Amino acid sequence: MLARRNPGEVYRRVDFDARVSGATPGELVRLCYEQLISSLGGALIAVQRGDNQMKSQMLTRAISALNALHMGVSGDDGVAGALIHFYTATRRAVLDSVLDFDADTIAQIRQDFIDISESMSRAAS
Repeated sequence: MLARRNPGEVYRRVDFDARVSGATPGELVRLCYEQLISSLGGALIAVQRGDNQMKSQMLTRAISALNALHMGVSGDDGVAGALIHFYTATRRAVLDSVLDFDADTIAQIRQDFIDISESMSRAAS
């Protein structure tokens, strides 16, 4: 089964699985953000190349990362509610781009998550 896969994809999957194993909740959130940022960037590149299959794969991966982030929200305080709203709205925008790709929206979402990720890294230091 692995022989039919792209070697780069196999390596990415093994690396991802290794990083997930034993990760703390904060590390898992950062990993989901990395996957989301990378996937959205990949979708933008795929559209420039006219590669619809890659675009679909990247958007599917982005939606998976958003689903994981959404499922990981716990609590019922204002922050949890805001995160759920943010992830839901982001997921809706990404899903909208499956059929009618909006590069500007995807680029903005990607930049928003880059900014948040950088803030989280600074806060963890």
